[in-house]
Amino acid sequence: MKNKQIIFKKRPVGVPDLDTWQLENNEIPELKEGEVLIQQHYISLDPAMRGWMNDSKSYIPPVAIDDVMRAGSIGTIIKNNGNENFAIGDVVSGWGGVQQFVNTKGDNWYKVDTNLAPMPVYIGTLGMPGMTAYFGITEVGKIKEGDTVLISGAAGAVGSIVGQIAKIKGCTVIGIAGGKEKCDYLINELGFDKAIDYKSENIYTALKEKCSDGVDIYFDNVGGTILDAALTKLKMNARVVLCGAISQYNKKSKIEGPSNYLSLLFTRSTMQGMVVMDYAAKFGEAAQQMGTWMQEGKLKSKEDIYDGIENFQETYNRLFSGDKKGKLILKVIEE
Repeated sequence: MKNKQIIFKKRPVGVPDLDTWQLENNEIPELKEGEVLIQQHYISLDPAMRGWMNDSKSYIPPVAIDDVMRAGSIGTIIKNNGNENFAIGDVVSGWGGVQQFVNTKGDNWYKVDTNLAPMPVYIGTLGMPGMTAYFGITEVGKIKEGDTVLISGAAGAVGSIVGQIAKIKGCTVIGIAGGKEKCDYLINELGFDKAIDYKSENIYTALKEKCSDGVDIYFDNVGGTILDAALTKLKMNARVVLCGAISQYNKKSKIEGPSNYLSLLFTRSTMQGMVVMDYAAKFGEAAQQMGTWMQEGKLKSKEDIYDGIENFQETYNRLFSGDKKGKLILKVIEE
């Protein structure tokens, strides 16, 4: 049995190109004592993957050259060589990388119940993006009823969940997204109060009109010009959550930092970065709460799924082109 794998071959400068990865079809090693074999079904594609390719200081070591490209995943155990923690047929989620099969002793893998939600939801709303949204807005943003919440990248995997949680908590929510279709999605399907189309509107003018009284929380997924503009609309004691900076990840030169940072001083506001793994001990608690909201119809889950490990690079590029809504997922199982 062969294993199709995306192997990381070259650290990119700017946008990853055809030399960045290589598709290989390799033999699956024999299981060692205590190992299980997972047939992967779905791979999570996340903006953080771009940062993992850089050989620079970060919250996690970079992907090594000639290693399988790092990614979250979900699949089914099809073989077991004496691992008492798992059984054949268990559906498990973890860090399997961009490949069809993975041998593991099960460290950092956990079982999920597909009777409660389909597999893709466990690497989306009930996976890392959902946990990022939940802890970013509750622990770092310290959300409270009546807050005005502004979110960039609002139609994406994290931003769309942040906005829905904010509505559940009784807040006014304004989302920033690219294009009329995405803005309509935020208002008509997710229940946001207002939306700003950064592609067709001047961001400063739009913020002045739609956030006229300022914002209590700005949840930033994009960085750059939009972050800079949002800083001008902070209320007193506002909270800025730095979750991502997708507009900067492919920069070949020095990234753009905020020039309006003195707004933090004037308004006595805070700007704090967040890394979801800091809250790993509480993932179960968050998943239970979000699962309840989903059952109650208060929280919608949106997955954008593309088929074929051969299409990894094309699908990955959708993270940065904006050609997606919700959680971007690659289906790698061949049926």
